[in-house]
Order: sequence, then C-alpha cells, then structure tokens
Amino acid sequence: MTTLVATDVPGVGVAPPEPGLTPEEVVRRAERLAAGLVARQAETEQRTYYAADTHEEFARAGLYRILVPRRYGGYEFGAETFLKVTMALSRGCPSTGWMYCLGAAHSLAVASLFEERTQAELFADGDFISPATITPAGTARRAPDGGWIIDGTFPYCSGAPYATHFIGHSVIEDEESGEGTEPKLLLFVAPRSEWTMLDDWGRQLGLKGSGSHSVSFRGGRVPAHYAIEATHLSEVDVSAGTPGRTLHGNGQYGGGPLSFMLLESAAVAVGMAQGALDAYEELMRSRTTIFTGTSRAEDPDYQYWYGHASGMIATAEAALLHAVRQWEELCARAPEDFTREEDLRLATICREVLKLAWGAVERHLFPTAGSSAVRSGERIERIWRDMSTQHSHAGIGVLLQSVATREYARVRFGVAEGAHS
Repeated sequence: MTTLVATDVPGVGVAPPEPGLTPEEVVRRAERLAAGLVARQAETEQRTYYAADTHEEFARAGLYRILVPRRYGGYEFGAETFLKVTMALSRGCPSTGWMYCLGAAHSLAVASLFEERTQAELFADGDFISPATITPAGTARRAPDGGWIIDGTFPYCSGAPYATHFIGHSVIEDEESGEGTEPKLLLFVAPRSEWTMLDDWGRQLGLKGSGSHSVSFRGGRVPAHYAIEATHLSEVDVSAGTPGRTLHGNGQYGGGPLSFMLLESAAVAVGMAQGALDAYEELMRSRTTIFTGTSRAEDPDYQYWYGHASGMIATAEAALLHAVRQWEELCARAPEDFTREEDLRLATICREVLKLAWGAVERHLFPTAGSSAVRSGERIERIWRDMSTQHSHAGIGVLLQSVATREYARVRFGVAEGAHS
C-alpha cells in the first residue's frame, strides 16, 4: 500500500475517515448490513434501487472507498476485500449486491488509467460511485476548448441512482473519416452534473432493484483530461504499465481490467447462490416432506439435494477467492507479466464459477424447494429470477461463454483471429 505524501495537488494527502479501519472489519460490516437486506428485497425491487438509508449506511461503513487510493482519502484495501463485500451484500439481496458492486468497482479503473490531475479531481469527494458501460453508445465531438461534447443514451447503467460519475464509450465524430473507416472510440468519465438518469428500469425478469437505469446526455461536457481516445475498457493492455501503477506504487492499479470485471460478476453470482442455500436451509429445518411427513432435514433426497448444491457453491467460492488472489499476485509482479493471455485465463475461471453457482440453484435448489417456496416474492423465486437475468447479460451469456473462450485459445497458441484450417 502507498503512504500519504506531502503534495500541492488538491485533495491529495487527505486521510480516510477511519484511518485504522481494516479489511477484516469492513467485510464484517458488510455481513452485518447484509443481514438486514433480506427483509427489504421486495421494497428494493419496487423502488428499482436500494434505499437512501442503505446508501448512507454503506457510505458510513466505508464501502464506497474500498478501492479508492489512500492518497485521495480511500482505503486502498484491494480486490479480495471488495469482492468479499460484494458477495456478502449479494447474499442478503442480489439486486443490492449487483448495484453496489457495479457502482463502486470502477474506482479501480479510474485509479489505474488516468493521470494524477484527473484522479485528484474525480476522487475529490472520497466516495466514488460510477456505473460503466462497455458497449459504445452515442457520439462524442470536440468542444472549442479541446474537451468533448457527449450526446446519446446509455442503457444498463447499474448504480446510476446514487452515482457521482458515469464511465462510457462513444464513437468519435470525425468529419475527415470516409465511408467504411473504422470508427474511433472515446473512453470518458462524466460528472453527475452532465447527464440525466431515466426512469426506465424495473420491468425486467430479475434484478429489478439493481438500479440499472439508462443515462442520457444532451450536450454533456467532459474535460479533455477525463477522456482517453481509442481505448476500450475491457481491452486495455496493462503489460506496459499504467499511470495508476506508477502514481500509487501499487500493482493493483495495473491489473487486467477484463478479468476484474468478470470477477465482479462471479462474486455477485456466488453471493446470490449462498442466499438461495440459506433460504433452502430454512426450508429444510421448517418443512416436512409431502409423502412421509418427516422433516426435510431427515429425508435422504433433501439431504442429497442440499449437500450437492452446498458443495457446488463452496467450490465456486473457493475458485473465486483463489482466482482473485492470482489476480493480485500478477499485479504485484512486473507489468509485463499481466498479459492478455493471463487476463483471459482468469476470465475462464470466472466462467466456471458462474456455471457452478447457477447450476446449484437451477438444478438442485429451485426445482426441489416446493411450489409454495417459489411463488412470486419468495426468496428462492427472486434469486432464481435474478440469476436468470444475470445469465442473459451479453457479457456473461455471450462474451464470456464463447468469445473470450475462443480468444484465450487463440492467444495461447498465437493464432490470428479468423484463421482456420
């Protein structure tokens, strides 16, 4: 970790609210908060995002500063701590865990990719909440002052309700480019004042309370130093080092961005599956079997279903935690060690974590819980909907399952894209 230093840059050298806070304590706080989220799942879905008092509790607990660099008043605890907090919150309420994770995670990207001046401004308030979308939308054109003007609507911005910023990709308008020219992308960070959140979330099958609203830009202004041209967040090459790695002296700000995004998704999935297992255990203790009237806990079939699901979920958690430790170990080595191949290899582990967590719920817990336990609004029913919706996400259902799998093999064997025998 870095230490606080004397500097003339505004916002630098500010101590975090609780200088003595430890990673272990922040995880315990998340676990305590998660216990109170279970009973609020229905209201969270109805509202389409978690409550203001929950947001305030997260802020007081330091959850939004876990990945923010210490030089800007953050805790700089690292990826493993952040993912453990994500798992805990997702276990209590999947929508809340998803919304928290995809809002708070992107402080890592900002602290990795942008220069010192930009980071000092973006992290000036300490808490940093920014949804990010990787699918390009809208357009970006040069402003007279050298900055950028953004227009367009960006869907699926999880974390938007309490966001301080937004990270997106837009196609750069280039009057000199001719027909058939490859479009140029702009990766940008926009302050909350430059966009509007739309009221268009909550009609989906699941994750209804994840705050995944669209955001709209109508002439939004982004300073030049808040943007990077020709860069896509999921494909950043970190093997030559990053500004954040140099600035903070911490390798975690130079890690593979694709694998970290997928570690986030895997952590949410494991937390959701753990929540389903919790609900199933309550049924095991309180319900009897239909045909014999004995306790489910004493029934061999229910013992099998519970035991099988429990093992799958425990394996998923173990794989996730080992994968994030590999991610951190790679970050601690030389920049050139975190190659695209390593980024994709870790992505394939996340793929298997997601499959294990989903398989435990889909194949063992949901089908055997009983019809009364999967009525609308019941905990297992909600988790099944939420996990189904997670698997409809293009990044998980398409990119991770097929595109990333093939790309890993191509990179491993040095085969050009599109080559075939």
